[in-house]
Amino acid sequence: MLLALASLAFLSSYALRVLAPGLPQPALDLCLAVTLAAWALFAVDYGVRWWLSGQGRRFVRRHLLDTVVLLLPLLRPLRIVKVYETVQRRHGEPRLPLHGRVMVYSGLSTLLLGFTGALAVFQQERHAPGTTMPTFGDAVWWTCATLTTVGYGDVTPVTPLGRLIAVGVMMIGLALLAAVTGTFASWLLQVFSREGDDERPPRS
Repeated sequence: MLLALASLAFLSSYALRVLAPGLPQPALDLCLAVTLAAWALFAVDYGVRWWLSGQGRRFVRRHLLDTVVLLLPLLRPLRIVKVYETVQRRHGEPRLPLHGRVMVYSGLSTLLLGFTGALAVFQQERHAPGTTMPTFGDAVWWTCATLTTVGYGDVTPVTPLGRLIAVGVMMIGLALLAAVTGTFASWLLQVFSREGDDERPPRS
């Protein structure tokens, strides 16, 4: 729970620095301090788990996602969806079936990814020469088009770092979209299979 709150604090402070650059300097400095403190907490958590595991370099290979999240902390808020799992298990059993939980978690992750991706791209693109994202709304539009694989092409990143972020958004977005559609298709197959079994006449 502490790390989930730190993730929220990280995202909130980063969003304020990107979306409200006109805040008084002390407020911007406070946001930066919160961002760095949350990042330091992530690093401490990773280091402690690595030390206690006794796995050495194998820990990095076996926890590759954790390593990526440590290096790219904007992805850390995606772990907030674990809080939903905790709430669902208040009585020892999840309230939603497996398929429903996968779709809910993937949906929440997609929303968080879209917001953080729009923030990161907007920070790099808004003042770039020839930018097509002068406003945060343009960045949100680009993120929606990218995550849904529509790709209109009217808004595109022009900076090298912005394009690198775009590649990450595309890859993760495709993975989340595949998780949702695959889970939904599996659920439909199970439903149709049960209906087919119910319609079969009993054997004499």
